[in-house]
Amino acid sequence: MRKFLLALFLSVLAMPLFAKDVTINGNDQMQFDVSEVKVKAGEEIKLTLNHTGKLPKNVMGHNIVVLALDTDVKAFSQAAQKAKDNDYIPADSDAVIAHTKVIGGGDSDTISFTIDKTGTYDFICSFPGHSFIMKGTIVVE
Repeated sequence: MRKFLLALFLSVLAMPLFAKDVTINGNDQMQFDVSEVKVKAGEEIKLTLNHTGKLPKNVMGHNIVVLALDTDVKAFSQAAQKAKDNDYIPADSDAVIAHTKVIGGGDSDTISFTIDKTGTYDFICSFPGHSFIMKGTIVVE
């Protein structure tokens, strides 16, 4: 019985009990410090965006937008520029899996989400002009 309980206890320890914590920092030079994140399909992702700069969000705002597979990043970014009142997220888009709010220097925002399908997903900052530099991928295995 002890061996069974020990085996059960050890198998519970091996299971992911908490979300995959990911922190991405963005700065006033329009840079993310993370360009790739690896997760397992169906794993909860707890993503925190920190704006490590000092400029306000109306000048150097940052967000993170996780896009669906095969999204045309350039087309999405162009549409996002017109969505200022919605944190640069096009209201009619089905391309967004998850996104943070737009934040300014010294601020942070945390979101939680899961991706069930394996693949490589783009993430960008959708603030106007930022997506060409501030981008990365989430690899779901």
